[in-house]
Amino acid sequence: MEVAVLDIKGKETGRKAQLSDSVFAIEPNEHAVYLDVKQYLANQRQGTHKAKERAEISGSTRKIKKQKGTGTARAGSIKSPIFKGGGRVFGPRPRNYGFKLNKNLKRLARKSALSIKANDKAIMVIEDFSFDTPKTKNFMEVLKALGIESKKSLIVLGDSNKNVYLSSRNLKTSEVISSSELSTYKILNAKSIVFLEGSLEGIESKLS
Repeated sequence: MEVAVLDIKGKETGRKAQLSDSVFAIEPNEHAVYLDVKQYLANQRQGTHKAKERAEISGSTRKIKKQKGTGTARAGSIKSPIFKGGGRVFGPRPRNYGFKLNKNLKRLARKSALSIKANDKAIMVIEDFSFDTPKTKNFMEVLKALGIESKKSLIVLGDSNKNVYLSSRNLKTSEVISSSELSTYKILNAKSIVFLEGSLEGIESKLS
């Protein structure tokens, strides 16, 4: 499929970018997309939750009342989970929520996500650009020219560009990443995806 290449003012340059059908026009595999997004979100979890169990509660270990004759259930410790301030039964423990997925499935998930966005006409290609100094105003002008200043957008660079990245860092609705950081979650989380020309070759070679 072909997409017109725009400049940073939103005007067509007269050139066309050829997007590989094997990356941007496949039949999406929804289950692969689900698994990859699930893994991404699982990896974001710290897993540092912890509740004290009865062995970790501070308190006396003496038997709190005699075994028989009280008319109530026998009780041996104030740290028992049935008492207020006692330990918690089966409470959360620190754990790693991550799980493994094979590379072919993750590659399929990214191609499926890109194909979904391409089918929704949510992909743009612009010529490579840079800024002399980091300035949010300059980056906002680019977004306005492309008509995506009010949308959640993802800008994909071919190589890391510090000035462009720093110019976008104050904006909540826009994210700038390099092609190596592209993930299924980030693709689907954006309403519009803007590829710089220099990023396409690396993405297609990596996913083909």
